[in-house]
Amino acid sequence: MNTITVIGSINVDTTLYVQQLVRPGETIHVNEKLIAGGGKGANQAVACVRNGAVTNFIGACGHDAEGKMMMSILEHEHIDTQAIEKTDEATGQAFISVDAQGENCIMIHAGANQHISLENVQQHKDLIANSQFLIAQLESNLSATIEAFKIAKQTTCLTVLNPAPAQQDLPEELLKLTDIIIPNETEAEILTHCHVNNHEELLHCAQVLHQKGIRCVIITLGKRGAFVSYQNTQTIIPAFKVHAIDTTAAGDTFIGALLSQLHSDLSNLKEAVIYGNCASSLAVQKLGAQPSIPFKDDVIASLTLHEN
Repeated sequence: MNTITVIGSINVDTTLYVQQLVRPGETIHVNEKLIAGGGKGANQAVACVRNGAVTNFIGACGHDAEGKMMMSILEHEHIDTQAIEKTDEATGQAFISVDAQGENCIMIHAGANQHISLENVQQHKDLIANSQFLIAQLESNLSATIEAFKIAKQTTCLTVLNPAPAQQDLPEELLKLTDIIIPNETEAEILTHCHVNNHEELLHCAQVLHQKGIRCVIITLGKRGAFVSYQNTQTIIPAFKVHAIDTTAAGDTFIGALLSQLHSDLSNLKEAVIYGNCASSLAVQKLGAQPSIPFKDDVIASLTLHEN
């Protein structure tokens, strides 16, 4: 059983389900509204724990009702919340629109997520030291993430960066501290200034990231699956074909599920990516971020069904 520490964002998601995404100057009707737990960090932590990993969280939320709601959700999931600090900033929130094809657009108010203190990271360094993997995203302050990655590098804990939301010119210091990077197509292009439209371009993009010191590159490709570049393996592992109704948290589900199964020596990388693909395929068939994240038994049942 893996132990995983996540450092990152905690948001309350307000999701509006619409026929089509709104255009400038347009007013449209909302078919359904859902308020649920979210934030890329919290989503990934939920995916980890639901798929069998012991999961710790380093983050920040406000003293407000949204903060209380998120603490209750994370504790209910049996995520260790001792390293979540309370601030006077408002808890992060995301406002999401999802169209009839399951595509989304997201606006985020980071709030407390930008105020994870270095002191809090340092006080909970033992959580990192005792983990196989440390996961981070880009919805919280980079200074705390870099500090956490530095601590991990002094231990056997592997660092995993999900560079989302996409940012240009990430600090080289952060990339040099990263063992595994998991962007989607857009994030990979923005990060490397390389196109990823075909296999040759994917190979070139991965090489650019490897040259920055990153050992393992996994680029999620939506319906196409995931491209993996590690040592002598450079291949696309296909996605499971399903009808998507909401792609929110699909990538977060993939990351958490994959890492819940991955061995520290990455010896089962292909199998772990297949597992992550399967978990993601289940998530996109349900509404919401955290409500859609599947449990291990559901993923194993789906894998067995596809094998037969």
